[in-house]
Amino acid sequence: MTQATIKPDSDIARDRQVSWLRSPLSFGGAPIGNLYESVDDEEAAATVARAWQQGIRHFDTAPYYGYGLSENRLGVALDGLARASFTLSTKVGRIIETDSRQTHHDDGFIVDGRRAHFDYSRDGILRSLEASLSRLRTDHVDVLLLHDIGALTHGANHASVLRQALDEALPAMAELQAQGLCDAIGIGVNEEAVCLEVMPRFELDVIMLAGRYTLFEQQHSVAVMTQAQARGVAILAAGPYNSGLLSGTDGPGSFYNYAPADDAIVERARCFYETLGLTHTDVGAAALQFPLAHPAVISVVCGMRSVAEVDSASTRMHAAVPADAWNALREAGLILRSTPTP
Repeated sequence: MTQATIKPDSDIARDRQVSWLRSPLSFGGAPIGNLYESVDDEEAAATVARAWQQGIRHFDTAPYYGYGLSENRLGVALDGLARASFTLSTKVGRIIETDSRQTHHDDGFIVDGRRAHFDYSRDGILRSLEASLSRLRTDHVDVLLLHDIGALTHGANHASVLRQALDEALPAMAELQAQGLCDAIGIGVNEEAVCLEVMPRFELDVIMLAGRYTLFEQQHSVAVMTQAQARGVAILAAGPYNSGLLSGTDGPGSFYNYAPADDAIVERARCFYETLGLTHTDVGAAALQFPLAHPAVISVVCGMRSVAEVDSASTRMHAAVPADAWNALREAGLILRSTPTP
């Protein structure tokens, strides 16, 4: 087990991380893995192509996203482009298997005949990356993330999963990094607690944190953002719309944190629309741009399932958000006063 140390100059460490990822807006590949609804091969290919046309140069995926479908589609769509012209991240921690009896979609992916199971063993990590490289049609990934460790996912099994992550999975990933099969390693999670458990015990290059450091929510990421900046750990801020809660143009969505939003969540989200409406600011634009103001964040990862969604994200990333909008959110108590804004 490797003991991480606080790096003396986090700015230097962050510059090192930025060198392998050059895209402030990144393509999130879960939707083209048929997340919640089916996307055909042609639409998926057109979506990735449009992302490239709009200047997006980092593409994130995982074996779990459509049980290999997202990786396959990205591999096909990016094939033929110079490999050095874009960066890729994928994940390990689940093994994908064929299962002809598998027809339910409890995980949210509309894909039949395949299933995923957790495997954080050393062998599981090696097998997972080998399969991913084949699907992605590449000989390396730029970022390799250990997927979905933490009590939020594993409940009573968290302690044993964390122990295996520290003793087997992360050391195996470090070996793969030393072999040049990935340039950076880290974890991809939806909760702060496990980040704080891992960072002092294993030196990470990057954390993908989904839904916790967003315009809507910072209170559950203050500690991890502080630690990441101090240790020079780069943050990929995923889920900027909080599962679509802040993605609409006219009002809040009905989902939050991958589940139907309760009345209190929707009412708080409505306050963002009312407050930003006073400054004629698009909530989605503010949501995409907000995370990048934090010095630890190197990219915002936004899931995209169509050409229209790519165009919307690109427009929002470049839209003007007046200083008065950020001030109004602070005065309304909707963002923490200590949080940096663009």
